[in-house]
Amino acid sequence: MSKERGKKKEKPVKITKKMCSKVKRPDGLKMKFMTEYTFCNFYEVISSRFSKKVMYRIFRQDDADAITYGQFAHHVKAVSSYLLKIGIGKGDKVAIMGESCPNWMIFYVALTSIGAVAVPILPDFTQREASEILRHSESRAVMTNVKQWPKVSSYAKEAGLLVFRMDDVFHIPSSVGYPEDKEFGDAPGVGMKEAKISQGLLDQMRPEEDDLASIIYTSGTTGSSKGVMLTHKNILRCADLNTDEFVKVKPGFKVLSILPMSHVYEFTIGQILVLLQGAEVVFLGKPPAVSVLLPALKEVRPHVMLTVPLLIEKVYRNAVAPTLKENKKLASFIKKPIIGSFVYKVIGNKIMDTFGHRLKFFGIGGAPLDPEVEYFLYRAGFPYAIGYGLTETAPLVAGCGPQSSQHKPTFVGKIVKDDDVVLLDKNEEGIGEIAVKGPNVMLGYYGRPDLDKEVFTEDGYFRTGDLGLFDKSGRLAIKGRVKTMILGPAGENIYPELIENIINSQEFVQESLVVSKDGGLLALIKIDVELMSKKLKISLDDAKNEAKKYVKNMRKELNSQLSVYSRISETELQEEPFDRTPTQKIKRFLYPKKKKESENEKNDQN
Repeated sequence: MSKERGKKKEKPVKITKKMCSKVKRPDGLKMKFMTEYTFCNFYEVISSRFSKKVMYRIFRQDDADAITYGQFAHHVKAVSSYLLKIGIGKGDKVAIMGESCPNWMIFYVALTSIGAVAVPILPDFTQREASEILRHSESRAVMTNVKQWPKVSSYAKEAGLLVFRMDDVFHIPSSVGYPEDKEFGDAPGVGMKEAKISQGLLDQMRPEEDDLASIIYTSGTTGSSKGVMLTHKNILRCADLNTDEFVKVKPGFKVLSILPMSHVYEFTIGQILVLLQGAEVVFLGKPPAVSVLLPALKEVRPHVMLTVPLLIEKVYRNAVAPTLKENKKLASFIKKPIIGSFVYKVIGNKIMDTFGHRLKFFGIGGAPLDPEVEYFLYRAGFPYAIGYGLTETAPLVAGCGPQSSQHKPTFVGKIVKDDDVVLLDKNEEGIGEIAVKGPNVMLGYYGRPDLDKEVFTEDGYFRTGDLGLFDKSGRLAIKGRVKTMILGPAGENIYPELIENIINSQEFVQESLVVSKDGGLLALIKIDVELMSKKLKISLDDAKNEAKKYVKNMRKELNSQLSVYSRISETELQEEPFDRTPTQKIKRFLYPKKKKESENEKNDQN
């Protein structure tokens, strides 16, 4: 027997949380779950600590299809090895476009673990937007699924991109060519998850913490899409630091994932953060329509869930608000402190039943939460948590956990420990532009040094474009956007978001948008016509006519609640749903221009 064969195999080192917390760094940052901030270390840590536990599953799919933490690490190594074999390496940009699923994350981590750069594309983006991102990012390859292939196929063929199929993690080689849209799912290829692992080569290709990991293209309310450059450290430090700041996630906790992983909010908080603690993430496998979501909530019974405000606002307006406002006895009860608290708790308990009654953390982010809805959640003791941040900050800047002691309605919470936040150009009310400095702040915008000069101050603070206010305890409130702030006739600062909050609290109002028009303020108001029809006991057609009158007559009532300089000059019914970003913010830059175009189209038809 040779000496080599006679040697005992060294057992892999079991990484513990205690080992991670003892890591000493030259930058002074204390680590919680990781020993270095790279995606290599991410999968090494989670697979070492939770190897046999289920990491991913898809709702109502067989248990045999579930992926353990150990299997995930093996798949990542195999895909990384294959990518290196075909020439993908450090600095190469590779786009990922598809709905959230285990294969999405396997491919992302495999890419970044060899120093390549992932370019996530939101699945809601159009063919034109996807093609522009592929071009601007200089992507060499694209990973996509059958559903999204038609959006990228033309550009992939034109630019000669390497193509990977997300559905089964197959490489479609150049010898096969570029399949037609209908043939993409059946195109032959090479299964990358079964590739031979080249551990020595993987060790040589390990990235550094400050290497670029991802370029994420935003779809902002101002209409300009920019490529945000985030490093390994930007993303992983943000997740690692906040693992147990807001909620203690235990191994095996169920997390129901309904948001796109290509958005940094879901990716960092809804994936990396919970996976560092051994959670089991369940994907819906379908768009989160009510018919799919309600059974999933009942069967999965999640401990943790992340969403945008629109979902919980719909629950409140459809199931809660009518009860609170129409039941006269209940309306009188809730005004009494002790009885009111009891009533709110009872309703909150019923909503908890809908969510499976195991919910410990219901994260709300991506857009502002309606104050009326937040007030109800607060009084009802619902375990909601609010976070504020941007893609450029990977994303978290401030937040609060689900404990009522952490909440102060209309405030998002305290600044995360790593960040230094200041308010620039403050006015007399103490409102100023939020500027951030910290290890979660991006490198800059890809290929746009001109934009970097605009958003970074000389002393290195990133200007968020958001307006904020601190209370005496250091909690941050968001007061609007710098670009949406309207200057009044005598130079007053008018914040349309604050006016919209008042409008949205009116009966029958679903949502609203306040914009500047002809030197005054125009309020575009969307009415719940079905609710109006039901409550007033009139036909749907009559309700549509009634909605127009209702909106016209609303101006006087609204103005009685507003200061002189922020009063509304005109109210109009918004008949069509507002155009939104992927995080459900209204695309303000489209209005009132879009309203005018819609009116012109109607006139042309007449």
